Amino acid sequence: MYRTLRGKAVSKRRTAVTLAALSSCALTVGLTGTASAAPRDAHGTPRSTYVALGDSYTSGPLIPTQVDANCARSDHNYPSITARERHVTSFTDVSCGGATTAEMWQAQGTNGAQLGAVKRDTDLVTLQIGGNDIGFGSIIGTCAGLSAEDLAGNPCQRHYRAAGYDQLTLKILQTAPKVARVLREVHKRAPHARVVVVGYPDLLPDDGIGCYPDVPFAAKDFPYLRDTEKRLNLMLRAVALLNRADYVDTYGPTVGHDMCKAPADRWIEPLRPAAPAAPAHPNAKGEEVMAQALLKTLGRGPGHH
Repeated sequence: MYRTLRGKAVSKRRTAVTLAALSSCALTVGLTGTASAAPRDAHGTPRSTYVALGDSYTSGPLIPTQVDANCARSDHNYPSITARERHVTSFTDVSCGGATTAEMWQAQGTNGAQLGAVKRDTDLVTLQIGGNDIGFGSIIGTCAGLSAEDLAGNPCQRHYRAAGYDQLTLKILQTAPKVARVLREVHKRAPHARVVVVGYPDLLPDDGIGCYPDVPFAAKDFPYLRDTEKRLNLMLRAVALLNRADYVDTYGPTVGHDMCKAPADRWIEPLRPAAPAAPAHPNAKGEEVMAQALLKTLGRGPGHH
């Protein structure tokens, strides 16, 4: 009986050892198989393919060094900084000044449809779009032109609410499904990619106090335009959430460095820039700060989610 039980115990131990060994081998094979399935470069580093989509806030007009005159694209914009920091294997920046969501599907001068850069093996896509869809440039021109009518008042706000509703809020709402459509298409073209929507930085003083004539808006239009940008960013955040994308807040990190600040302190240039940048756009420091906000969301290395 003892021998029988001992024999059974030994048999059980052997079976357990065998099962453990098999499990260990299976785990090793599984892990090795998973790791080896990930594409690697010649040094054994996992490959990472990054595509940047966007408008002029992404492209970095006039910021040295300009590498695409058609799109006013800089090699020191936030996608380029991010690509260098993360040591990506493949980087394609098709952002272009003046782009709207329509340019995701159609060429813009010598720049092809931006979505054409998104491939099945792309594993990171950033998107910053919507400002031109709501008419960012025309809003600035309109508000600057109306300011002389009532410097202490809100002539721009009254203009956009003359029809009994806020036209800019409506434009933001109308842009939401356009951005959502872009995100759905990105997921379709690159089903395994991490997709990140990048918000817009703080353009005007967050406290609502203006700086006429450096930025030629009427006093009470400063908070109105500030809130309009915040609504745009809120829409982008919501659309990202509803379409399986991350959102990067670049507004918060740039508060206190808007276009009303002194040249040494501002990261957004005013309508008459002092640093190499387009009017009402980020300068090199602004692009750097947006890159850091994006890197914080991504994690520093490739594949860090």
